[in-house]
Amino acid sequence: MTGFMDAMHFRHACKTFDSRRAIPKETFDTLLEIIRLSPSSFGMEPWRALVIRTPELRAALKPLCWNQNQIIDASELIIFTTDNDAVKSGTAYSRTMFERRNLPAKALDSYLDVYQAFMAPKEADPKLLENWTAKQCYIAAANLMTGAASMGIDSCPIEGFDADGVTRLLNLPGHRSVALMVALGYRAHVQTPRTRLDRDAIVQFL
Repeated sequence: MTGFMDAMHFRHACKTFDSRRAIPKETFDTLLEIIRLSPSSFGMEPWRALVIRTPELRAALKPLCWNQNQIIDASELIIFTTDNDAVKSGTAYSRTMFERRNLPAKALDSYLDVYQAFMAPKEADPKLLENWTAKQCYIAAANLMTGAASMGIDSCPIEGFDADGVTRLLNLPGHRSVALMVALGYRAHVQTPRTRLDRDAIVQFL
């Protein structure tokens, strides 16, 4: 576990990236594979990752993201969006996600029934559905950032943005929502000291 803990200590929310350094293609391909392999509730994989490389698009995004320099200076910028319609119960997509497990017909029907019951309150409230799919994106984003740290690559999760403005800029359809962004690259400065609560403040044994 030494490598994993080293990555956890290395990782921090990098605020200033070295804009002259680019992540090699092979390395970035590995980072995208980390997203693909990440777990999700019921295995629905609702994330859709937009890799923003066009300079003009990044420039347009910056004022919508509280003018954070990471939007421009990071080697790569990934916007995690969700597909809220696809994961609803009864869709061809959600059925396919269960069918790929090659379950017996009875087990498949049972899973679909459980999923339908689980999704019913979310499908009745678009905000609940969006909240659930966004949570899945955070799982993938966390894996991405730790994986990047294990390769000496810095990252910064970004929640500070005008969601409606970004949605319009990207011309996303109504069933797609922006969950968060992750900037990736190499730090320009030495990492600032890490501050965390003591373990006793966050862990309770029952």
